Amino acid sequence: MSIEVVGEARRNVAHGAALVVRRRREAAEDVIELTLARPDGGRLPDWAPGAHLDVVLPDGTTRQYSLLGDRWDAHTFTIAVLRERAGRGGSELIHTRLDVGDIVGFGGPRNNFRLGPAGDYFFLAGGIGITPILPMIQQAELLGTPWRLLYLGRSRARMAYLEQLGRYGDRVTVRAADEGARVRLDDWMPEAQGLTRVFACGPERLLDAVDAWTPVLGRPRVRLERFTARADDGRPRAAFEVEVASSGAVVTVAAHESIVDALRRVDVSILTSCAQGVCGTCETTVLRGVPDHRDSLLDEDERATSACLFPCISRAASSRLVLDL
Repeated sequence: MSIEVVGEARRNVAHGAALVVRRRREAAEDVIELTLARPDGGRLPDWAPGAHLDVVLPDGTTRQYSLLGDRWDAHTFTIAVLRERAGRGGSELIHTRLDVGDIVGFGGPRNNFRLGPAGDYFFLAGGIGITPILPMIQQAELLGTPWRLLYLGRSRARMAYLEQLGRYGDRVTVRAADEGARVRLDDWMPEAQGLTRVFACGPERLLDAVDAWTPVLGRPRVRLERFTARADDGRPRAAFEVEVASSGAVVTVAAHESIVDALRRVDVSILTSCAQGVCGTCETTVLRGVPDHRDSLLDEDERATSACLFPCISRAASSRLVLDL
């Protein structure tokens, strides 16, 4: 089928940031796997476990999908997309209209879910959250680092890559809700004094439960990849100033607007995607001032250093921020 390429997708294509769908297959019920490549077959950027790709769809919308597959293959990217009928429309377009030969724009790869060194790993995936975990497992295998995986889903029919995971034997535990398999997550929490690091990706309810382990295990030992932003915690939204370091321009960010929107008034444009502090596209260095972090990306140590913020959603705890723009 042929899809008209519009808006931002067309601009990406015009500037060479384009990918063509080389292969499309069903990885599970309501999960489509796409293999993407440059139209000219050229080399693609390198990536590491945990990375995601910004995919600019033919209708101009941008969505983020975790990279999986063979990261040593320099000429293809592989993503898997869950069909979310109640979502924002991106997955529906991919499932119903995007086909082999169609063109998409792209940005990245970006990595906000890096696999750090550990004595051993506990991987936890819920549904399509298996996608960033697969390359992590492959890396742990390459390094010879012990690991185990708990993979949760509604049904095995909807759980992608079960056959691939079968080769790892009892290191993988699969639990499907429709089989009556209830899991008490606290029974899986690693020892408090151990060397295990936890990497988890999946629905918010699952990640909130894992996040509750951090007071016991410590923040560096628990890393989460969220699909959606955390709920608003009700903190007040006051006005503050932002200074653009390169020009000295100062703009007031009103209580009702984002830093990104305010900067547009002084002709400073920041590339954004999710506008929820989830994807990391708009990461910006903070030169002076104290950010009020409201993203779902930074860990506690990163928040404490305040070296960067995500201006699509974060605000200021000081009267002015000076940003490296």
